[in-house]
Amino acid sequence: MEKVSQSVLNQIKIGVDTLIEIMNTLEESDLQMRPTAGKFSIGELLEHIALICEADWRILNGATQQDMQTFYDRFSLTSLITIKKVLQSNYETLERHYLGLSNAQLFEETSAYWGVTYTRYEWLLEILAHITHHRGQLHAMLVHCYKKDLNMMLFE
Repeated sequence: MEKVSQSVLNQIKIGVDTLIEIMNTLEESDLQMRPTAGKFSIGELLEHIALICEADWRILNGATQQDMQTFYDRFSLTSLITIKKVLQSNYETLERHYLGLSNAQLFEETSAYWGVTYTRYEWLLEILAHITHHRGQLHAMLVHCYKKDLNMMLFE
């Protein structure tokens, strides 16, 4: 099953790489842009995305709501350089964790603190969907709200 996990991790890596490519088109001042009042700014969205791999790994391994609040409170990613480093590092950690799982561990069910139960493999698919969703959100915000011509492909 390592091959199956590796193929999903490869798709997550494409998401991470294209997110970094998008960030390379931004200025620090772009992080403050907030297209919709009461919703994430560009910087807040990027911070959220940078933490997904680590946060979701913690959740799928039984972190409580309080554990997650403590985890999120530790971070204040306010620069593009820091966001890119954390995003890349968290992906690499997730990859190591997943490639170290046995088949039995990969298909063992775990539950999130809000009650949903998936196998670790299904959680990996959730992480892929989560990153892809927010990457599309970011792309749409930049293209449609701020008229940035990113001129890039999001998929291979």
